[in-house]
Amino acid sequence: MKRTEASKTRKSRKQKRINRDAKRGFWKSKTEFVLTLIGYAIGIGNVWRFPYLCYRSGGGAFLVPYLLMVILCGIPLFYMEVLIGQFSSTGCTSIFRLVPLLKGTGICMMIVNMYCLCYYSVIISYPVRMLYYSCWKTVPWVRCDHSWNSQNCTKIEDMIGDKSVTPADEFFHLEVLRISSGIAELGTIVWEQLLSLLITWIIIFLCVVRGIKSVGKVAYFTAPFPYVLLTVLFVRGVTLPGAASGIKFFFYPEWHRLLDFRVWSDAAIQMFFGLGPGWGGIINMASFNRFHNNAKFDSILVVSVNVFTSIYAGVVVFSVLGFLSNMSGKSVATVATSGAGLAFVTYPEAIAKMPLPQIWAVLFFIMLFLLGIDSVFVQLEAISSSILDEVNALRKYPLVVTILLCVFFFGCSSIMCTNGGMYILQLFDWYSSALSIIVICLVEIIMIMYIYGTDNFLTDMEFMLGKRPSLFWKITWTYVTPIVLIFILLTSILFLREITYNGISYPKWAIALGWLSFVSSIIWIPLYIFYIMIRKRKTLNQSLRRRLRPLDWTPADPQDRAEYEVFKRQRNPANFMSDSEADSSMVPK
Repeated sequence: MKRTEASKTRKSRKQKRINRDAKRGFWKSKTEFVLTLIGYAIGIGNVWRFPYLCYRSGGGAFLVPYLLMVILCGIPLFYMEVLIGQFSSTGCTSIFRLVPLLKGTGICMMIVNMYCLCYYSVIISYPVRMLYYSCWKTVPWVRCDHSWNSQNCTKIEDMIGDKSVTPADEFFHLEVLRISSGIAELGTIVWEQLLSLLITWIIIFLCVVRGIKSVGKVAYFTAPFPYVLLTVLFVRGVTLPGAASGIKFFFYPEWHRLLDFRVWSDAAIQMFFGLGPGWGGIINMASFNRFHNNAKFDSILVVSVNVFTSIYAGVVVFSVLGFLSNMSGKSVATVATSGAGLAFVTYPEAIAKMPLPQIWAVLFFIMLFLLGIDSVFVQLEAISSSILDEVNALRKYPLVVTILLCVFFFGCSSIMCTNGGMYILQLFDWYSSALSIIVICLVEIIMIMYIYGTDNFLTDMEFMLGKRPSLFWKITWTYVTPIVLIFILLTSILFLREITYNGISYPKWAIALGWLSFVSSIIWIPLYIFYIMIRKRKTLNQSLRRRLRPLDWTPADPQDRAEYEVFKRQRNPANFMSDSEADSSMVPK
């Protein structure tokens, strides 16, 4: 009797999932999927973080650890996430039904994405604000006679001493940010910045209003158009006087830097932020693929485009920095900066010295905005899809869910539009995401390769792709990538640099808050395991055994599901167990 009830429960749960997944939909074409993934994987970090890291970490020598991290860790993780999303047709939380005991990792993904959405939406609202200033008759970051300028304001070519500040620096910090003296001084709302953030969230909402139907269409513009702008800036940059010295400075290899573990740690972190494994966006986007799609080609193509874009953007940035160095008489090392300093201070400063600076400024800030918005709406869609996957009752109201999420994240991110907002943004960017993503990827690969089993996973992929993944993938997934991930996690913790912004250090309580943001996401992994352990439905041993086995880990389409079960039975009849048999085996005798 108990076996019959268990079987009925299993079939009912399967039928609900079939009905639910039938409504998820698919990409209209493979092009939409690839463009969306390219837009997601390529962001502002390719322009404002990678070039500076490359220069700071040994120039051309930095490409060695970076490319090794991409090949040994980035591509295997990216391909694996595309495969599990495509096979299961579910979002980043539901894929953990492969090993239900680890479902807390899906919650961890959601929280990391929430933190990132808050501060990243503020970052891409800065270009919206800068577009307004770019349309002034004279761009306002070239002179020292504005109301916000201090007596220390000095043009870069006239700078003498440590107290001198460029007009571009004062413009961004004293006018755009109206920055306070530190994170302890939150100040008031900068209303112009709040309006820019509102405009940004309205655009994001319009991009995701119809789920993947609108995301796929928007990607036709937001993914390729930044390359048009980047190429225009490239052509202009390499023709400027001094550009060659900047490019040479960017690529010149300092081989001794390869002995510095910080360089390897920086390469690994850049790989994670650049390619996007562990965030859930790749899994979610792949879940809308057709079941037999050639996922390997897609994965390698997207990763290759990402690496090319990082190097291409580096050439563009450093050609302009070489020009700025030539005009100011300062070394390239002196004018080179990272992050917001590069995007909103140094690069605009160089643009201001070109003929018709308004045109180049508008092109640059539109490019930054388009590079960033793809990542935001893919992350938002990942959160939305995960909620709809988990709460079946909400699938009738996807528009309401999207509206509520946009309003929620706009409200949360508005605190970063205060005078102390940049300090908060930098704090969460520093602590909330990087280490959490490494932990998530490590749990993912342990779950698939060591709990579910490498051979089981390869067999599933053989059924989906029509060909078993090669020995290279088996070796990297089982041995190389986990070892590299452990190495990355340890070096990232041991060599984590002290957080500062614009030379201002953070107090200890703020650093503690940063670490708390990290803990607040990964804590759900052990918490969920503990929750399962204290439930009293069965003995602890039975409860753990049941949740270490897949829960309905089969294709979503009924026909693919039936063919899959036949395929598994034929491949390994001795070990194959049907759903009803699996339920029966867990019933106490």
